[in-house]
Amino acid sequence: MTQRIRWFSELGLDDLEQVGGKNASLGEMVSHLTALGVQVPDGFATTADAYRELLAGTGLADRIDARLRDLDVEDTIALAEAGAEIRRMVIEQPLPAALEEEIRTAYAALAAGSGAEVSFAVRSSATAEDLPDASFAGQQETFLNVRGIDAVLTAIREVFASLYNDRAIAYRVHHAFDHAAVALSAGVQRMVRSDLGASGVLFTVDTESGFPGAVFVTSAYGLGEGVVQGAVNPDEFYVLKSALREGRPAILARSVGEKATAMVYTADPTVGRTTEFVEVEPVRRRRFSLTDEQVLDLARQALIIEEHYGRPMDVEWGLDGTDGGLYILQARPETVQSRAGSTVEKHRLEERGEVRAEGRAIGARIGAGPVRVLTSLEQMHDFRPGEVLVADMTDPDWEPIMKRAAAIVTDRGGRTCHAAIIARELGIPAVVGTGSATGTLRDGEEVTVSAAEGDTGYVYAGRLPVTVTTSQVDAMPEIPTRIMMNVGNPEQAFSFSRLPHQGVGLARLEFLVNRQIGIHPRALLELDRLERDRPELAERVRERIAAYPGPREFFVRRIAEGVSMIAAAFAPEPVIVRMSDFKSNEYANLLGGDEFEPREENPMLGYRGASRYVSEDFAACFALEAEALRHVREEMGLANVKLMIPFVRTPEEGRAVIDLLAAHGLVRGENGLEVMMMCEIPANALRAEEFLEHFDGFSIGSNDLTQLTLGLDRDSALVAERFDERDPAVLFLLQRAIEACHAAGKYVGICGQGPSDHPDLAEWLVDRGIDSLSLNPDTVVETWQRLGQREERAGTA
Repeated sequence: MTQRIRWFSELGLDDLEQVGGKNASLGEMVSHLTALGVQVPDGFATTADAYRELLAGTGLADRIDARLRDLDVEDTIALAEAGAEIRRMVIEQPLPAALEEEIRTAYAALAAGSGAEVSFAVRSSATAEDLPDASFAGQQETFLNVRGIDAVLTAIREVFASLYNDRAIAYRVHHAFDHAAVALSAGVQRMVRSDLGASGVLFTVDTESGFPGAVFVTSAYGLGEGVVQGAVNPDEFYVLKSALREGRPAILARSVGEKATAMVYTADPTVGRTTEFVEVEPVRRRRFSLTDEQVLDLARQALIIEEHYGRPMDVEWGLDGTDGGLYILQARPETVQSRAGSTVEKHRLEERGEVRAEGRAIGARIGAGPVRVLTSLEQMHDFRPGEVLVADMTDPDWEPIMKRAAAIVTDRGGRTCHAAIIARELGIPAVVGTGSATGTLRDGEEVTVSAAEGDTGYVYAGRLPVTVTTSQVDAMPEIPTRIMMNVGNPEQAFSFSRLPHQGVGLARLEFLVNRQIGIHPRALLELDRLERDRPELAERVRERIAAYPGPREFFVRRIAEGVSMIAAAFAPEPVIVRMSDFKSNEYANLLGGDEFEPREENPMLGYRGASRYVSEDFAACFALEAEALRHVREEMGLANVKLMIPFVRTPEEGRAVIDLLAAHGLVRGENGLEVMMMCEIPANALRAEEFLEHFDGFSIGSNDLTQLTLGLDRDSALVAERFDERDPAVLFLLQRAIEACHAAGKYVGICGQGPSDHPDLAEWLVDRGIDSLSLNPDTVVETWQRLGQREERAGTA
């Protein structure tokens, strides 16, 4: 007997051929995960049998087949005409009487006791959708805030017709799916009132790097379609899976999105006009749309889903503004990073040009070509292969031309918007959420779109030279030293961790202060005084910290977020974090810095490093740094973090810093805490044994050591040509430091620029038995392989 209607509670993954991937997955979660804490709104689905009954019983199937038989989907005009004709056929065809009656009965049961204001989502679910090796997500239609049985019946016919959207027809052809072999199921599900709350998308793997150890959550006010479409730039959160499982503080990073608009219900809903965008008040934009507790709740549900399915997942969710519940609305396999192999492709700009636009980087690649600004679908026939597509935002209707683009640039959207998802799937670089690209870029101008420089993507004027290298990273040769990395940008940590590595030899805290904070720490600590003395400055500070409980919490949490992103990416390998080493002129450039920093003739040799930490003026600021590091190690459990103290002028100063760390709860030796020291002043090498009494080892800073040994200002172009880490005097001090550490049985590595720039210096250091080389990420693979080849030659000599 034909089954036309199935309740979610009756469905599971074995029913994919009857109700499609989306509805089968909803049924799987309702049936198996509800008891484990995953909340999914109830609903029912029409079956593939019901869909085929509609087509076969009315002759629609033959007419559709005839219309598609000789269609060239590359001809966008012919594709649009064929799609429109087929959709009209389906929409105008009444549903079979038996199917309509069963829908009416199921609807009555679902709506019973829900009140007059209840509304429903009517979603498409294709039988070839959400497969692990292909993403059909967004190919068909979804209707939100559908009220009343007549509107539901109309929406179901619209959903059936959407199997023949232009984008869906083209997608099936490009992926070799037989049109007739794909059927459609319509899911009718109680709406979550996220129009009064928030919603978004989460992934159980990082969408850019494939890093599997964190849950990536996006969130914005209102209905989730705004985030999926790219109309809203959402808040973003990363949650560390291991800490979450252990019941520890687990939020790795938080980022406030613009959230300028929210999708909400219309006052008088009808099919096709049931939602609208409204502006979000400025004060709400600056706040997070979820609390930390809600982010963790979502991440817990995501882990349950991932463990049940046994693979990375892409999940849509909603926060009901009436009952406060967090609900899972869809879950499907993640299909881009899950297919990534062990080959790492790296794009690097050889030079940079004028920045024409910037936004969120997607895809870690670089593309170039002439600009084509499109403001509507009607202009799609103007697009030529190899052009850079520039649009306000994209939706699935744009897909037939997106695959031909050299790069994609949008005004709106975040990392989980439609343009970002498709760009990743196609391997095309994208910069989304630029805010103004459609207004600033002009048709025909040549640009280079770089998504390979971290979290921020840039659109440069002109075609710039690009180097592309590929590396197999699944097996690296044995070498007699450790290869570590210098990592200063937490936004790139997950991507860098895909490179072969043995940890991070240098993570500069001042980079995090600059990127994550941007405010002088004393301006945060003395904000109340600034509100009296410099109210305009205080207001600017208040705006930047609005998403956090207060100024102190802002600093501690933001620094902890930056450090924990790097530590989590490289765990369990060691991550050596150097406490801040700003000079006074660099601190002065931070917001409010002019209020607190002295003017020095030579900041390079002045108020910096350990001397600053032990001074009375900076004591409270150093306490903030220590609190952030203690949170990462002790609370989050990332004990692979080691500390490093820069610019220690005397052993007595070094001992004072160790005592100060202990006073702030960072006791050397407790919970495996190691504290290293930068060896960057000639005195550090010459008096190495005395310094090593207080520290667990040296990390040689070859930049400052060379500068101070040769008396060269490394910032001066006038003497730059004389700067060489291979000078005999510098080599003497390097060897002295290495030998002293070996004699004391302590660690010695190098984190300066020298080994990255000079392969012969790297080999010289290895010959002296240095424990590790910490290199710039772009030189890791090359240096490792070269040292491996050297060992191989030595072994055969």
